Amino acid sequence: MTEAIASNQNFNKTPDRIVVVPQLIVGLGNPEPKYDQTRHNIGFAAVDAIARAWQIPLAEHRKFQGIFGEGRSNTDKIRLLKPLTYMNNSGQAIRAVTDWYKLPPESVLAIYDDMDLPLGKIRLRLSGSAGGHNGMKSAIAHLGTQNFPRLRIGIGRPQGSSNQADSSTISYVLGRFSSAQNPLVAEVLQMTLEAVELSLKQGVAQAMNRYNNRNLASNDKDTKQAVDN
Repeated sequence: MTEAIASNQNFNKTPDRIVVVPQLIVGLGNPEPKYDQTRHNIGFAAVDAIARAWQIPLAEHRKFQGIFGEGRSNTDKIRLLKPLTYMNNSGQAIRAVTDWYKLPPESVLAIYDDMDLPLGKIRLRLSGSAGGHNGMKSAIAHLGTQNFPRLRIGIGRPQGSSNQADSSTISYVLGRFSSAQNPLVAEVLQMTLEAVELSLKQGVAQAMNRYNNRNLASNDKDTKQAVDN
């Protein structure tokens, strides 16, 4: 049996493992209305979906340089953050919150977009490199470690694009999902919510086991066509 979570702790000790349980959930994105609902801001959309589901009010918090909310999911105290520092400086806002609440880096769950995953998939990890994502580069730099969990939401790549950043990929990530893709995006955000809730109840590793191999687009021909387009 897993022990109850102690105050200001983000893990439960068992004889053979540490169960990582987030205390701060950060969605990465850019402020300003022109970035609303863009692929690069799906981390913001995820935090908004979580806040609605858990009825946590979000408001601008100057000290934290972001949109911030604090509340509970079931019995767990949780904090939500959308940095307003722009993507490339996301770590400033994250560090402001962790310093204020004296949270260890491993208590931070970062949610952000990933072009290397197709739309319809999410991928949880307990640690790892930034993978070329500027928001995560900043988070790692400010937290001083890459040992904190992250949840990547697949946005796919434009057809014919390479792995190199160019004008086509930049316009793609800063563009919006098509009307045909929007229903799948809503399903992905719901799956993200469920994965985060399981992370709080049983730890990130359990959520990895349950959700990392799911593909919401894989069995739906019409949805797959919308994703590919």
